[in-house]
Amino acid sequence: MRNLLAVVVITLCSGVCSAVYSLGAHAADALPAESALDKRVTALSQDLRCLVCQNQTIADSQAPLAIDLKNQIREKIGQGMSNDQIIDYMVQRYGDFVLYRPPVKAATLALWFGPAALLVFGLVVLFRYLARRRREQPTDAPLTDAEHKRAQTLLGMTDKESK
Repeated sequence: MRNLLAVVVITLCSGVCSAVYSLGAHAADALPAESALDKRVTALSQDLRCLVCQNQTIADSQAPLAIDLKNQIREKIGQGMSNDQIIDYMVQRYGDFVLYRPPVKAATLALWFGPAALLVFGLVVLFRYLARRRREQPTDAPLTDAEHKRAQTLLGMTDKESK
């Protein structure tokens, strides 16, 4: 009886699993392909930084401002603007910081070379500190007779034990 029950349960489970799998396959086929407009919005969004998150593109961000920027891109495409015109519009409105890869120019030098300059500055400070610390370290001078006797007294040793 147990074997019969096990066979029935396994048959039902496999039937349910195959039905769910086939429904999922048909649902995936029913999804519409991404339109050319959406592909263009996504491509442009990959080149623009989320001004809220700052370490993500607006394509990756779910911040409200990023969603608004994607909608603006969609509107500008609808107005017939080219990709370069849309990027120029965003830079004019938000500055070079909106570009995920800002151009190297006087205004963006800190973005490009600031981290490296801070690293070099930190290394210089660290090496100077270590060099000063090494110079200030006391040398290994032998103990004077008075210091040696005091150490023996503190340790509770006699002259014979210390040698």
